[in-house]
Amino acid sequence: MTTLTVLGVLTGAALAGCGGASPAPAPTPTPAASAPAAPEKPPTMAPGPAGRTPVFERRPTGEGSAGRPAEKVVALTFDADMTADQGPRAASGERFDNPELVALLRRLKVPSTVFMTGRWAEEYPAQTKAIGTDPMFEIANHSYSHYAFSSPCYGLPVVGKAAMAREVERAFSAFRKAGARNVVPYFRFPGGCYDDTALRALAPANVTAVQWDVVSGDAFATDADAVAEQVLDGVRPGSLVVMHCTRSAAPATEAAVRRIVPELRERGYRFVKVSELMEDRSSGVLRK
Repeated sequence: MTTLTVLGVLTGAALAGCGGASPAPAPTPTPAASAPAAPEKPPTMAPGPAGRTPVFERRPTGEGSAGRPAEKVVALTFDADMTADQGPRAASGERFDNPELVALLRRLKVPSTVFMTGRWAEEYPAQTKAIGTDPMFEIANHSYSHYAFSSPCYGLPVVGKAAMAREVERAFSAFRKAGARNVVPYFRFPGGCYDDTALRALAPANVTAVQWDVVSGDAFATDADAVAEQVLDGVRPGSLVVMHCTRSAAPATEAAVRRIVPELRERGYRFVKVSELMEDRSSGVLRK
């Protein structure tokens, strides 16, 4: 994860894992079917021991059944980060959104999961509704405030145990208020930081926590090719990639995606949302 300066610690923490040359024009995408609508009941994992929140962590898979090659699917996920105390920065003109990236994903027909904070949804309600009513996308929960659920976690303030489930519920409420419909019961810990206490405290929220196996390194990156190379080097069948949808602190993401998508398609990969990736439970890891 990126080492943060004192000045940028909260913004950096918001992007820590939640983990150059101008790019050539985007190639014409290969034909792809329209993204399926979000399932009525998205797949989830069963609670862990003593009711702990389960953790889904897609890992590279081996061969499929009967010796067949594993299906080449990959989920690109994008964290829409905004901490509860960044309102003044947004009011002064800092952009925590990235509509150009969302538009690119639509043009390239890349089904994606956006892990959104409730505070981001409040700041950008029109975009939240547009993303959350487009069958190309699904919105998952990234807490309301983007404060840490365990410590240390990249300098983030820490949520008290008693408030953890409320953080998740408050974010879902913000999505509903904005008019989002394609919302799934998945949760990503800010910074990817959690412990047994957090897994127990989140049990009432009835969510499946989602981690990742490929870190894009797009936080504060300015070299889109370096980000693309990191993703392309890390992806395996069944991978789950973490990227960001925050223009001010992940400025190279859109350009990186312009390269990542056609190259992975050329390798035979198909892009899916987390809900589709989770349908194959064999690659989920339940941490106890």
